[in-house]
Amino acid sequence: MKAALLIESLTGNTWKAGELIAANLQQEGWSITGISSVKQPHHASIQDADTVIVGTWVHGLFVVGQAPWAIDRLRQLPSMSGKKAVSFCTYALNPGKSLNVMTNTLLTLGADVVGGLALQRGHLAEHAEEFAIRLVDATAAS
Repeated sequence: MKAALLIESLTGNTWKAGELIAANLQQEGWSITGISSVKQPHHASIQDADTVIVGTWVHGLFVVGQAPWAIDRLRQLPSMSGKKAVSFCTYALNPGKSLNVMTNTLLTLGADVVGGLALQRGHLAEHAEEFAIRLVDATAAS
């Protein structure tokens, strides 16, 4: 399998999570076609990938108003028809319904969404490993 990662990061936590996910997937025999920012997606890597992984961070006021950052940028990503897609978000206290919002956005882009996971920023390594395991299992089952 081949995956492209599109990441929106402010402090570097989400980017680090994406790199950890990519490394875990490579250990499972996947190839990574590219890691780019949501703001400037690398279109060739998306086109070459079987699966597109989209990650962003959650903003909000402590435990209310959580939302994925830059959802408007996610909505402007290129069509993903014929691609599997999966989302992740990094958060400090509570991700709220961020994954649902991201899933709905990916669906409007034509992607076949196979899952998503919220990664607590204090446990990025463990959660990135769990994300990769779930993704490998989900794509093997379909």
